[in-house]
Amino acid sequence: MKWLFLLSSIIVAFFSISYSGTIVSYVTNLTTFENRSTSIKPTIFEGLPLIPPTIKSNMSVPRAIRKAFLAVEQAEGAGARVRRSIGTPQLRNFSPFLMLDHFNSKPGSGFPDHPHRGQETITYVLQGAIDHEDFAGNKGTIEAGDLQFMTAGRGIMHAEMPRQNADGTANIGMQLWVDLPEKLKKVEPRYRDLKASEIPSIDLDDKKVHVKIISGQSHGVDSVRELAYTPVWLFDVEIKPGGKITQDLPARWNGM
Repeated sequence: MKWLFLLSSIIVAFFSISYSGTIVSYVTNLTTFENRSTSIKPTIFEGLPLIPPTIKSNMSVPRAIRKAFLAVEQAEGAGARVRRSIGTPQLRNFSPFLMLDHFNSKPGSGFPDHPHRGQETITYVLQGAIDHEDFAGNKGTIEAGDLQFMTAGRGIMHAEMPRQNADGTANIGMQLWVDLPEKLKKVEPRYRDLKASEIPSIDLDDKKVHVKIISGQSHGVDSVRELAYTPVWLFDVEIKPGGKITQDLPARWNGM
C-alpha cells in the first residue's frame, strides 16, 4: 500500500497531538520513533501552535509498534476505490485522526458534491491530479506531489474530482481527516495548497534516506508554516536498502 510503504522503500508518516493524552504509536518496522521534548516556535496562525510546548520525557526509549493490519479495499464516492485504515473497526478512537483513505480513482470515477464540518482534511496526490470546487466558488487543482490542507470549520460543500487522464491511468493519493478542537469547530472554511516545489527535503544516512518534510520538523529542517489549525507532522520518507532513520516526536503525540 503506497500510503504506508512501496516496495519497502516509501513511508508516509503522520503524527499529531492526542487530545486524550494517550501515547499510541502505529509505525512500520523500518523506522524508530523516539519520544523527545521539542522546543516551541512562534506562529501567527490562529489556533494551536505548529510545535507544542516542551514536555519532559524519557529521551532514550523508542516507541513500540502497537498494531499493524491490512486496510481492506472498498467502494467510495462515485466508482472510486479506497483502502481505509483509520475510521474502521480495526482502528478507532485515534485522536485527533478521524479517517485515512488511500484512494484510487480510475477514469469516470470521483468524489462528487459532499459536505465536511468540524474537521480538517489533508489530501496528498501521489499520481495524476485532483480538481477541487466548492459551493462558495473556490476551485483549483493539485497535481502529483502537491497537497491541499482544507479547514471545513463551520461547514463546506465541495467536490473532489480526479482528472480524466488521456492515457486512462488512475489518480492515486491519500486523504487524512483531522478533528478540530471544540473551540475551532466553527471557524470560517479555508484552504492552503502546498505545491511539491515548496516542500523542503533532507538526505540522511549517506543518502540512503530521503525525507520530504511536508509538515512539521525533521532533523533540524522545518516545513512551510501556517498550514492547518491542528498541529500535524507529515513526512514522506524514502529508504533505500540498509538505510535507517530516527525521528524525534513531541511527547504525548499519536503517530502512525
